[in-house]
Amino acid sequence: MRKTSSKVLLALFNAIGDISGRSFLDLFSGSGQIAREAWARGARPVVAVEADKASCANLRSLCRDREGLEVVCMDVRRALPKLAKDGYEFSVIFADPPYEYGWIGWLLSSLSKYDLLLKPDGLLVLERSKREDLPLPLEGWNLYKERSYGDTVLSFLCRGEGSPKEEK
Repeated sequence: MRKTSSKVLLALFNAIGDISGRSFLDLFSGSGQIAREAWARGARPVVAVEADKASCANLRSLCRDREGLEVVCMDVRRALPKLAKDGYEFSVIFADPPYEYGWIGWLLSSLSKYDLLLKPDGLLVLERSKREDLPLPLEGWNLYKERSYGDTVLSFLCRGEGSPKEEK
């Protein structure tokens, strides 16, 4: 498991802005660091998806008393259709998949397939290695901002043109 550095964590939430009251999905959650920070900043509901059973058990124990923070213990490939079927809709989707395994292209395609998961004015943030390019063309997605921090790149995407709107 590769933990997001504190510099990238701070940059991520500074770039997203106020998330109080906004729904947040953390894919490939690992330790749950991003989901817990989103919850601490007022996002509700927050859903963390993690496949590793030991990481899930640890994350569940850390989140036990946090109302509005849900842990889903399953592979992302099964979680996305389940969340869509259950009617979830998110303002922000953050994904930090294992670097250089082709997950970025799969995520963009799958999130297009389950397009109701991301609100029309929502934000998709991908954490990736600078050695892993975004698949082009980005059919249905608009890359409106990227920030690099050493080997890590945060790519901010939304649907269509422009940038996501701030929710009030």
